[in-house]
Amino acid sequence: MKVIVSDNMNPGALEIIKETGAEVIYKPESLESALADAEMLVVRSATKVTADLISKAPKLKAVVRGGVGLDNIDQEACKAHGIEVANTPGASTNAVAELALGLMLSTVRNVQRGYFTMKEGKWEKKSLSGTEIHGKTLGLIGCGRIGSLTGEKAHKLGMKVLGYNPPPRHVSTFIEYVELDELLKNADIISLHVPLNPNTDKLINSKNLSKMKDGVVLINTARGQIIDESALYDACKSGKIRAAALDVYCEEPYKGKLLELDNVFFTPHIGAATEEAQLRIGEEIASKIRSLM
Repeated sequence: MKVIVSDNMNPGALEIIKETGAEVIYKPESLESALADAEMLVVRSATKVTADLISKAPKLKAVVRGGVGLDNIDQEACKAHGIEVANTPGASTNAVAELALGLMLSTVRNVQRGYFTMKEGKWEKKSLSGTEIHGKTLGLIGCGRIGSLTGEKAHKLGMKVLGYNPPPRHVSTFIEYVELDELLKNADIISLHVPLNPNTDKLINSKNLSKMKDGVVLINTARGQIIDESALYDACKSGKIRAAALDVYCEEPYKGKLLELDNVFFTPHIGAATEEAQLRIGEEIASKIRSLM
């Protein structure tokens, strides 16, 4: 079996894939040429699997996304050509949940500002007083694998957890499921964990931002398009949003106007970027290859 891995891959994960015995072509100079006789295409987030690209791969049996979400793959075009589409949803669950929690903690305690002001030779101990998350209310918009695990970790740190997730839902002893308006009204910290689709595109818009508590903290480790960037800019600049911490963006690498604001904090889409998560991604892809050999 010929497998094309078109995007950056952790060396350990790549080795796990090669151990299947498949012919693995890593980051070919010409993806279209390599796909002419390939049976599987493995992508991360960089490669856009379009209908045009698929039309150049007559032997393709499967497209596998190493990560969560399938928004960079034209699933209808794959279906029309009889190509299986899969991802590795469980591999990065813990990594992203830990990052979401880390962003919450560092944001409410002003860790980012403390770092930069000290690099500037300042000692802003008094102005950087923060808040604790214990006793606060976390609102999870999306309670799938990652959202639920984020809520579980937050609950163990003493947070009340509200969740908005249309049925079907994970059964949970620590998430209180509510309607979106109730969550927006009552959450001290809101963390986004929904997939990108027509219902979630710009879900966090000016209307829904206005329903949030004054001084709320917003975390996004899901997809950049879930937030209306202009609306977030205005809400952060006005102080309606105390702070936002973002790991994902509409366009990556991100160079937009949110970079102007002191109360928006950034990481470069590192949600799944742990050694452990990358190895799990390799193992799940290898399992899919074996199933098709």
